[in-house]
Amino acid sequence: MQNNNEKLLLIPDSFLAGTRIDKYLSDEREELSRSFIQQLISDGNVMVNDKSVKASYKIKEGDEISLIIPEAEELVIEPEDIPLDIVYEDDDVVVVNKPQGMVVHPAAGHYSGTLVNALMYHCRDSLSGINGVMRPGIVHRIDMNTSGLLVICKNDNSHKALADQFSVHSITREYTAVVYDHFNVSEGTVDAPIARSKDDRKKMSIDPTGRRAVTHYSVVEPLERNFTLIKARLETGRTHQIRVHMASIKHPLLGDDVYGPKKCPFNLNGQMLHAGKLGFIHPSTGKYVEFESPLPEYFTRILNVLRKPENS
Repeated sequence: MQNNNEKLLLIPDSFLAGTRIDKYLSDEREELSRSFIQQLISDGNVMVNDKSVKASYKIKEGDEISLIIPEAEELVIEPEDIPLDIVYEDDDVVVVNKPQGMVVHPAAGHYSGTLVNALMYHCRDSLSGINGVMRPGIVHRIDMNTSGLLVICKNDNSHKALADQFSVHSITREYTAVVYDHFNVSEGTVDAPIARSKDDRKKMSIDPTGRRAVTHYSVVEPLERNFTLIKARLETGRTHQIRVHMASIKHPLLGDDVYGPKKCPFNLNGQMLHAGKLGFIHPSTGKYVEFESPLPEYFTRILNVLRKPENS
């Protein structure tokens, strides 16, 4: 196998001793899936102290781990005829209502079934190319298990215009969420910087060295079983921002087993978080446009349960 020039030498911290090497490497290189890492190990592209190992190898303090990333093949992201809930579309942008469980764009080891695959089928060649072959048209993202509105750009001019608005935080982004516990206040703001966790590279955390992150929240309705329905408005847009911020004030999202309780009292496929409102200045008309998405079935089903007295 021909390799490119990317060769990494990693020496794990002592507290990581005993971790499987495939897990350690997938945590260190979050853009690479664990299955992709396992394939690298199988192909001999991972060495520990100049010796090949198995994926089950448990790292030791002082190990020198070399990781060679194979030369990238020319990827062809295939258009797929996946139904889209299109809220608005013109020659510049398309606003879609993403279902819970759909990944926004392809990543290593995950190249099909994404929103991008569906958009490539729907829009054909009309997607901006600024973010490269893996993310055509994508100017912002929401988590796989977050539902709701996304704007996709169909040309580079609209992409630049929207990216500028995101960079100065002028985009309206309002989410609906169900969180643990009731509040003593009707509204508030969490202004706390976020960075990637030093303990778990797949998580984000409050970190004074991180990037500024601001979330405004307001209570919509106290619910049964000590849950609360809230609205959260993003002033900034960091990875997992609402999830991290609400957990930091002891109100993690229902269904979020990453930042909240591991055990959920309901059969959920992720956090109760819906991007219900999205507004921006249209790149061609210069006029403000705003779109709303009703709460999806998975959300209203749980709400109906939580609006009933427990003994009814």
